Amino acid sequence: MSLSKPIGERSERPGDDAGSAGKRERRKEARPGELLDAALDLFVEKGFAATRSEEVAARAGVSKGTLFLYFPSKEELFKAVVRENISGRFDEWNQEFEEYQGTSAEMVRYCIQVWWDRIGATRASGITKLMMSEARNFPELAAFYQQEVIRPGTQLIRRILQRGVESGEFRPNLDVDYSVYSVIAPMIFLIMAKHSLGACVPEDFAVDPQRYLQAQADMLVAGLCNREPLP
Repeated sequence: MSLSKPIGERSERPGDDAGSAGKRERRKEARPGELLDAALDLFVEKGFAATRSEEVAARAGVSKGTLFLYFPSKEELFKAVVRENISGRFDEWNQEFEEYQGTSAEMVRYCIQVWWDRIGATRASGITKLMMSEARNFPELAAFYQQEVIRPGTQLIRRILQRGVESGEFRPNLDVDYSVYSVIAPMIFLIMAKHSLGACVPEDFAVDPQRYLQAQADMLVAGLCNREPLP
């Protein structure tokens, strides 16, 4: 994510040596990334409402004033976290769709596995849990998340399913609009199992993410595939 340097940064003094100037320059450039990392950790740990801007600044090792040079409000900071970790990657994922050479069934499996590798298994998965918990209290952020994550995410999955229907690989009568949620639902379950202390699974049953995703993909593909012989 590209962020410009804040206006009004003081230039280096003529007497500063090159090494010190280089360290300061790297530190200034690193600040936005450090702030986003700190904000992601705190938002996931405490939720949006309970996280204070000064806590984010302290964890990143900068002043609250520095935080506001880059992100003028906590809401804008949260949006930047979402863009950095999730929504900013949709261009890359859509490009992968365009270039994918395998079958649509393989693409469904790939989609589920890539989601786990790049989002579900990372700290960013906590953003989904946060939005499910706090969206009603922050309608502006909910609308932002719908626009930048939910809508492009469902559109991409819909393209994958439609690809299979058009190729004859998936059932011609497939309700693509609602089948999208059959792909999303297993991902949401795994996030809740991960971030809600396993509240949605028995205490004596530890969910193995890879086994779980494999089982879900098997059932999805079995339900999607066209059983009629291709012409």
